Amino acid sequence: MDGVTARLSDIAAQAGVSEATVSRVFNGKAGVSTATRQAVVAAMDLLGYERPPRLRQRSAGLIGLITPELGNPIFPALAQVVEQVLTSAGYTPLLCTQTPGGSTEDQLTEMLVDRGVAGIVFVSGLHADSTADMGRYTKLAGRGIPFVMINGYTEKISAPFMSTDDRAAMRLAVSHLVELGHERIGLAVGPRRFVPVLRKIEGFVQHVRTALPYTAEQAEALVQHSLFTVEGGQSAATALLDKGCTAIICGSDLMAFGAIRAARQRGLGVPQDVSVVGFDDSPLIVFADPPLTTLRQPVEAMGQAAVNALLEEIGGTPAPHAEFVFLPELVVRGSTGAGPR
Repeated sequence: MDGVTARLSDIAAQAGVSEATVSRVFNGKAGVSTATRQAVVAAMDLLGYERPPRLRQRSAGLIGLITPELGNPIFPALAQVVEQVLTSAGYTPLLCTQTPGGSTEDQLTEMLVDRGVAGIVFVSGLHADSTADMGRYTKLAGRGIPFVMINGYTEKISAPFMSTDDRAAMRLAVSHLVELGHERIGLAVGPRRFVPVLRKIEGFVQHVRTALPYTAEQAEALVQHSLFTVEGGQSAATALLDKGCTAIICGSDLMAFGAIRAARQRGLGVPQDVSVVGFDDSPLIVFADPPLTTLRQPVEAMGQAAVNALLEEIGGTPAPHAEFVFLPELVVRGSTGAGPR
């Protein structure tokens, strides 16, 4: 069996079609549906074969995707969805990552504009920082570059925004923990200047006050700021455990890992002594020990909506310049349990 036939049979098996069909797709013959052609191309990609020249799409243009560091698995997850949707629409995504000490968002934007991109998707960028100067986006709009924003809203920028409903997320987490019998619930989040953090605090304070006999000040006192990292979660959780919290809601899954570590360092069991809730439901969470109860960001829906809005802008039929809010989902796993008896 020669290499080509071996390759055809591999691809046919992976795509669930006949070898003859694969051969028709390779040779650009008619009579193959778009869905079948896509299945064959996807099978080639999965098996690591190079696409024949006639199956390489000409790009409808470049789209920049600017994200923070990729150390937090939520950002690669969002990037992957955005890139898939862009590619299937015929565009070529350019992933640009900000790193501490590396390129800033402004430098990356400048580089993309110089490359003649058709549009830009900003994920959790300076638009989410309530202290940043929003003039940079007004200038960008003035240069005729369409853009959309994911996670972080300001009325100072006229663009489509896609956000997870942080207040609703806190309502879901607080109700879950109160139902389990917890009365001292803490919130471990990142720096206060970020819009999603401010919204989480608002939601947390509001729902703790409704569900438990707390004043706004008492609820605020159970909010601890740190960095959105494992170490940040650990230091914030340590402070909250000092305040007698038996349950901790975290601003990210990474922070939740840190909170579990903080509990264990004190010889406390999760969830026997302390319950921990994450935020994001990033891909690796199911492998945690115990598997993490978390608030799932609807990454697929948000990525799809962001690209659709951007393509409408590029096509000259602008989407509403407003915020589209997506509901998170509480995924209950093994890191939350009954409160102290």
